[in-house]
Amino acid sequence: RHSHPDKEGGPVDGLGRVFNAVAVADGVLVPLKDAGAVSFLCYLAAGDTFTVQEAQDAAGTGAQNLATVTNYSTSDGLGGAWTDRVQAAAATVVISGATGLDCAVFTISAEELSAGYTHVRVTSTSTGTVVALLHDLKVQRTPGNLPALV
Repeated sequence: RHSHPDKEGGPVDGLGRVFNAVAVADGVLVPLKDAGAVSFLCYLAAGDTFTVQEAQDAAGTGAQNLATVTNYSTSDGLGGAWTDRVQAAAATVVISGATGLDCAVFTISAEELSAGYTHVRVTSTSTGTVVALLHDLKVQRTPGNLPALV
């Protein structure tokens, strides 16, 4: 573990300085008010389809598909090499267990959201897992001072 002392002498790791996270984010509306972007890490060994939606608030007002995903990367989910993928702009990312590349990562930036929309979510059509990593934090804080995301 790498720690860097902050002004008060306590540890400052990546959490709060580089990123914030939602470990169980399948279907969870994640706010992009305090971050410039969110990367979603999606996995299911059998393969899955993950759908991206935007909403106007944490209650899901005006939820609609967000068809902006053109680039994503796939891997085996076990630390194997990443393969870059390109698709026509879509609200879905599909991974196939048959290829062994059953993990995907893609990023949604705050600029991709429609006017008046502040939240984004990714939902598995099966039992896939989704982790949300918010980055490009507008304000860096110690982990204990990060705002609740959901």
